[in-house]
Amino acid sequence: MYKEINRFIRNKFKSQDFIPLHVPVFNGNEKKYLNQCIDSTYVSSIGPFVDKFEDLMSQITNTDKTTAVVNGTAAIHVGLRLVGVKENDEVITQALTFVATANAIAYNNAHPIFLDVDLDTMGLSPNAVVNFLEEYGELREEGCYNKKTGRKIAACLPMHTFGFPVHLDELIKVCNIWRIPIVEDAAESLGSEYKGKSTGSFGEVGAFSFNGNKIVTSGGGGAITTNNIELGERAKFLTTTAKQPHSFEYIHNELGYNFRMPNLNAALACAQLEQLEFYLKKKRSLAYDYEKFFISKGIKFRTETKDTKANYWLMCVELNNKKERDFFLKSTNLTGVMTRPIWQLMYRLPMYKDCQTDGQKNAKLLEQRIVNIPSSVI
Repeated sequence: MYKEINRFIRNKFKSQDFIPLHVPVFNGNEKKYLNQCIDSTYVSSIGPFVDKFEDLMSQITNTDKTTAVVNGTAAIHVGLRLVGVKENDEVITQALTFVATANAIAYNNAHPIFLDVDLDTMGLSPNAVVNFLEEYGELREEGCYNKKTGRKIAACLPMHTFGFPVHLDELIKVCNIWRIPIVEDAAESLGSEYKGKSTGSFGEVGAFSFNGNKIVTSGGGGAITTNNIELGERAKFLTTTAKQPHSFEYIHNELGYNFRMPNLNAALACAQLEQLEFYLKKKRSLAYDYEKFFISKGIKFRTETKDTKANYWLMCVELNNKKERDFFLKSTNLTGVMTRPIWQLMYRLPMYKDCQTDGQKNAKLLEQRIVNIPSSVI
């Protein structure tokens, strides 16, 4: 069977060489915009492509303000600060995620609380949040506090795993009850929708990534989206070294960050964003073919959930157990077809081993079964 899997993937990607997990495609105005950028000499953090990128992202996500930043981790880092996360606060998130989600919390000198995910979305479970807050939450005048630690729970940070949106209505409902702002880690979900609305537009803040392996890339880059103009303007201020406007003086009145996206990267991103709809269409076609093929082999291919539209950034299959997963990984990688397991749960990492967590029933199961397969636009 695994020979058939390798053969099918090679036929889809029309290659007998090494097949990576996800590679960028440059078939649009990338070279044209990069040449314009170089000719203008505006290659650093000021230039028309930065403004154009921010406008395009606001249009795509239907949000009121976008701030271009250097990467997705920086977007989450600043997004948490924007909603009020301070030193020694806590942030509810999921253990089944890329390490940047947890690191962004730590960069704010805050503490992650790792809760379970839903089996269908692989993202933060609203029921797990409800159960945790009913046991440990305490509403005070200043907000929600953790009765076990005495710390303020200052934010909730769901991650839309591989572009599959979490159950946002339920999550928003529970967070509103407990007065906890939501920052969406939408790093992997550009183009994904929940009930017809873009991910990254539901929380107080959304954070996107444009790393080289994302559905749209700027080489390195990120974006902070919000429908709160005041927060959006503050995002721009904080990520440009907190410099107050002045014709010649350097005035910085608080701790800011040099997280600006260079115009050179923005030029690349603009050309990529112009092709987003095409990329999404091609990915959905590949996902459809994968689903039919893997069903015929008795293997579960992960598809979007009800009321959502996934971007199918990284596509994945679910094996029956860890033994089957490991055999799948070995049989594909040894023949030049790149596959990889889902991430190790965050509380297993040494820097997060003392963080509060729940039973992680679903996360543990998925950790042993999920494998990503080649997902490039073809």
